[in-house]
Amino acid sequence: MITYIKESYEELRNHVTLPTRAEASNLMVIVAVFSILFALATWGVDSLFAEVIQVYFNALIG
Repeated sequence: MITYIKESYEELRNHVTLPTRAEASNLMVIVAVFSILFALATWGVDSLFAEVIQVYFNALIG
């Protein structure tokens, strides 16, 4: 386990390059937009299924 941690730390120090501030900002905007779109799509599907289930049970009871 100690070897793994040491090797991971060395790889992080020697082989990982961080994006520039501009790249990071652009990526953050892209992630935020897609997160909002995915959340809206999930909400829409959930609302649709809730409505379908409500109609089904109302027809079953009534």
